[in-house]
Amino acid sequence: MEYFAGLDVSMKETAICVVDGKGAVIVQTAVPTEPEAIAEVLAPYGKSLKRVGHEAGSLSPWLQSALLKLKLPAACLETRHVRAAMAAQRNKTDATDALALAHIIRTGWFRTVHVKSDTSYRLRLLLLQRRNLKRKYLDIENSIRHSLKVLGMRVGRVGRLKFEARIRELVGEDRMILLMIEPMLKVREVMWEQYGRLHKLLVQIVGRDELCRRYLGIPGVGPVTALAFKTAMDDPTRFKSSKLVGAYFGLTPRRWQSGTSVDSQGHISKQGDNDVRRTLYEAASCLLVRFTGWSALKAWGMKIAKARGHKKALVAVARKLAIIMHAMWKNGSEYRWTTAEKAAAWSKKKDQHVLGAHA
Repeated sequence: MEYFAGLDVSMKETAICVVDGKGAVIVQTAVPTEPEAIAEVLAPYGKSLKRVGHEAGSLSPWLQSALLKLKLPAACLETRHVRAAMAAQRNKTDATDALALAHIIRTGWFRTVHVKSDTSYRLRLLLLQRRNLKRKYLDIENSIRHSLKVLGMRVGRVGRLKFEARIRELVGEDRMILLMIEPMLKVREVMWEQYGRLHKLLVQIVGRDELCRRYLGIPGVGPVTALAFKTAMDDPTRFKSSKLVGAYFGLTPRRWQSGTSVDSQGHISKQGDNDVRRTLYEAASCLLVRFTGWSALKAWGMKIAKARGHKKALVAVARKLAIIMHAMWKNGSEYRWTTAEKAAAWSKKKDQHVLGAHA
């Protein structure tokens, strides 16, 4: 007899449900959210336990690796599939969720989530904390601007280094306002200092990583984009084709088709990692707007911008960047600024120009 287990994981307790191959409930219980406690409940089923499913969540990376170390056939399930399957439930409790997960695992109607390596999660934590510090820093700065605006003190356009001096100039001798603004200015200063430390650490890590250094050879791609893409991808062999990477990061159009009367394509799906998609979009913008050199990728993007608009060109270039970066990782290659055919044509044209000049 084959058995299948579903785990509804929360911070303190995990609801466990075990069903047999026909769907009959064998056991339902709850234990502390500890891998050893879960393994103890599932131990009596031994090799007959075919799969143990749990939904992707904040504890999934830690729990998945721990369950695998305990020789349990654990599978981390994609959240959207799980929610769609559970939508028909009349009552939602931890026990019914565990039962639903057990049935999903038994029927095979699920998609597993790739659980990244411990190194990737640690580096992603660096990216996350750096981003959070920068956002909070900007929140503090904007709060200072808006609080003074109601008093008629308009900061205006001022650089980051001259911001504090401008605030003190506006406040002047108003002691009450100064006492309220002073702590905000100090917090802003400390936040920027600590943000600088995290950014410096990120740049050092990128500088020591061979793959990230190769990514920096792509016009528009900086340290944040390089590290964000590498940590999100984790393993390039997950995808058989580099063309699939664009869809993975939500950079391909949605499609809604039903019968012969409805078949429409909308905006990009925006599924997958939001941070990577944003950094790829920013890299594409840098390539098309700020980069003054020439490359085949920029020429392709500018052609799309002329035909379909700047925003669509940015999305197309961002998707192409994801494809190129995956191919570079998989093949161990460097970024090619142009195609082999165009390079040969350019070389031939250059040689003819030189010969003509000598003649």
